[in-house]
Amino acid sequence: MANFPKISAALKKRAAQIELLLMDVDGTMTDGGVTLLSQTEEIALEIKTFDAHDGQGLTLAHTAGLRTGCITGHQSSALLRRAYEMNMEFIYMKQALKMPAYEEIVRKAAVSDSVVAYVGDDLPDLPVMRRVGLAVAVGNAVREVKETAHYTTKALAGHGAIRETVELILKSKGIWDSLIDKARA
Repeated sequence: MANFPKISAALKKRAAQIELLLMDVDGTMTDGGVTLLSQTEEIALEIKTFDAHDGQGLTLAHTAGLRTGCITGHQSSALLRRAYEMNMEFIYMKQALKMPAYEEIVRKAAVSDSVVAYVGDDLPDLPVMRRVGLAVAVGNAVREVKETAHYTTKALAGHGAIRETVELILKSKGIWDSLIDKARA
């Protein structure tokens, strides 16, 4: 896997088995910042920033046949739009605890834990990360998440960490190069 961090044979084997990529949102797909734009005293608009490289990664994942989804504690119209643009199959918002959503997704997808990857950054992600076949921490995740992860991205949250995860999976499967010509704008 040229131009990619050296990974162990065990990590490559884990990543090659992935069929379903799940992720947290704030602190993984975004940099974790929450921007609120005041409209009135009672109403504020939330602004989220998503990385274009992450978007290209998710598009390539979809092209490769990987199923994708997110589990987040927040409700967000911006996330709904981005998830729709990225053809995400599973979108679970307002999940105070992530494990019930994870278990429902695995049941609906009819897959085993070993073929699921999860990208996280903070403590609520740990129960799911302990269960999946490939647990990924973003580069600026909290210590406990990094210690639980099978892989920690070089990229920071909201700055290509999802893309790096997709590359890890697709390169481990040996299909990355064949997908480059299928990349869509």
